[in-house]
Amino acid sequence: MGSEPGIISFVKLLVSDGERSTRFYEGLGFERVQSEPPFIHLRWGQSADVYLVATPAGSALQGRRGLGVLVGFRAGSEGIEAVAARALKLGVEAEGPTLQPWHTREILITDPDGYRLNFIEPA
Repeated sequence: MGSEPGIISFVKLLVSDGERSTRFYEGLGFERVQSEPPFIHLRWGQSADVYLVATPAGSALQGRRGLGVLVGFRAGSEGIEAVAARALKLGVEAEGPTLQPWHTREILITDPDGYRLNFIEPA
C-alpha cells in the first residue's frame, strides 16, 4: 500500500463483501490500485484514495455505517451527471443534484454497505 505524491488523505471503509463493493466502486469510475484481501485500494482521479476493508466471514456488519458522515469527492471534469449516470447503470439512483449555498452542485450515492458518497462540482 504505497503512497502517491498528491494524495494527502484517504478513507477506509469496512465492507461486508469486498468483491461486490469493488465492482460497485469501479462501476462509479474508481480505479483499482492494489488488491490484497482483505484490503482493496481504489483511487478516484488523482485526488483521493479509498481502502475497502472486507470484514471476516461471519462477522457481518450491523447497523448503518457512517451515520452522519458524507465521504466527499470532487467530480472532476466529467461532472456529477456522468457519475450519476454510472450509478444508475449499477441500479442506484443518485440523490440530487442539489445546489448548495457554498456554490457547489452535489449528488449523494449510497454504496452497498450504506456509506453515503458525496460527489461535488463547482456551481
